[in-house]
Amino acid sequence: MPHLNTMYALLALLLMFMLGACGQKPHHHPRKPNYAIVKPKVKYTPSKKNLHKMVKDLQGSPYVWAEEGPNNFDCSGYTYYLYGSMGIEIPRVAREQARCGKAISVNELVYGDLIFFDTDTRPKGNITHVGVYMGNGWFTHASTKDYEVIYSNLNTTAYYKQRLRVCRRVLPSRGKGGSKAIKPWKTQQNVPATLPPIAPIASSISPQRPIIPSRSGNYFVQVGSFSGEPKKALLLKITRAGYYYKIIRFPQGGRQISKLLIGPYKQKEQALQVLPSVKENIQQDAFIAEIR
Repeated sequence: MPHLNTMYALLALLLMFMLGACGQKPHHHPRKPNYAIVKPKVKYTPSKKNLHKMVKDLQGSPYVWAEEGPNNFDCSGYTYYLYGSMGIEIPRVAREQARCGKAISVNELVYGDLIFFDTDTRPKGNITHVGVYMGNGWFTHASTKDYEVIYSNLNTTAYYKQRLRVCRRVLPSRGKGGSKAIKPWKTQQNVPATLPPIAPIASSISPQRPIIPSRSGNYFVQVGSFSGEPKKALLLKITRAGYYYKIIRFPQGGRQISKLLIGPYKQKEQALQVLPSVKENIQQDAFIAEIR
């Protein structure tokens, strides 16, 4: 009997561990991210109604870096999945998405528009985050703070209000109902069913263009030098972060050396503005290189 009791106790502990593990969310920054882009299946026609259905169903989905659904998302993966599911093709990364569709002002925002932010510690104009506008200041996004898909408000959250940089329209508008807001739904924040009136978005926020490389220039952010070719995973990581890269190859000591560069930029100041984000998200040892 003592042996049976011990065995039952072990089985019970094992069962508790398995059940607990099943309820855990995936880590938001996995050691080995899956950088392969999975194109979503087209399930809906483009409309505010279909977009709202998806957004409502996906609330609370875990934030996972480099994922674009159907269960886990990073911020641009979330928007990529939403619009791709309606047959609207947009780039995979926020920096590239910020160039798509029609540029609009903050006061022109309607349900379904994309809004882009600079969420760096010291904002310098880079596009690092994206959400979908829902009306009355509300927007939905895969939050890098809460690590799940939530909604926030531009009017009541100074952090996002101050960091808004670009507004774009990619969802076709149909009829007069395109500007009508759909109320947010309940989440873990326990928002009341009837929301209090919210003041209009401040007109002082003006969209700005992200810092993008030029076709010519002498300033780069050097990611590193490699014997042979840089790993494909690193190149994908750079692309997924929204940067352009250039590889310069030359022989040295009987081997081929490859310099991996982000850019070019016409002005050194532009490269310096990109450098902190590259150091934080791609390569800590990155530095500015001038190549003529």
